[in-house]
Amino acid sequence: MANPSEQIQFNIVDQQARDFYTRALQTLRAGNVQFLLGGAFAFATYTGIERHTKDLDIFVREADLESTLETLRGAGFHTEVAFSHWLAKAWSGEHFIDVIFRSGNGMTPVDDEWFDHAAPASVLDIPVLICPPEEAIWSKAFIQERERFDGADVAHLLRGCAERLDWRRLLHRFGPHWRVIFGHIVLFGFIYPAHRNRVPAWVMEELMGRLSAELAEPAPDERVCRGTLLSRQQYLIDIERWGYADGRLQPWGTMTSEEVARWTAAIDG
Repeated sequence: MANPSEQIQFNIVDQQARDFYTRALQTLRAGNVQFLLGGAFAFATYTGIERHTKDLDIFVREADLESTLETLRGAGFHTEVAFSHWLAKAWSGEHFIDVIFRSGNGMTPVDDEWFDHAAPASVLDIPVLICPPEEAIWSKAFIQERERFDGADVAHLLRGCAERLDWRRLLHRFGPHWRVIFGHIVLFGFIYPAHRNRVPAWVMEELMGRLSAELAEPAPDERVCRGTLLSRQQYLIDIERWGYADGRLQPWGTMTSEEVARWTAAIDG
């Protein structure tokens, strides 16, 4: 695993991609944009696993979205808000930037805490801040689509960072959705039996205690399906035919019916 304070070297063969990444990062820094670098770069920093991609993932607060896009437009990038509840894009040629302020399920908003715990790094000789590993795990843990399942990413992040994670902060991030991180931690012990003790015992005891407390109580009456927080496609039958409420909608989630409809319509794309 790389040390985030060190220079991160990436074997980017495509010179156009390297130039695009460099120009984008320099533009953001010159514009005093508060952003965090995520995606493949941050993942490589924490796990040592490199992926070559044509896009760059940056994370900003929602309140800073428009000023971020204005800065990029001023440097000649084309921009659009792809989905009003979580994602904008900026591109030049075939390369593009994902400007992320929440996740596709409407959860994991980028807030001050992301920045308070960000790690400094140097990418392509440019000083940047990397998304904290706790927030990387928090956002990836909910991605469980048929075409993309980030469970292996979570396991690799735990393998790379378990000893230095702020576990109390991580559990706090999941809040009422603690079963999601519990499931990933249980699988981590299955995937890496020799490393299962790297998850502090008190974390397992805390989560098992929550599960025991739930088992002692009657199940709630409300027919809500929170599977839609994990996959926008695989639980549509539950909300469209079987009468379950969509866990992404208020009061359970943060999305509006219009945002859900547009996000669902984009599945085939």
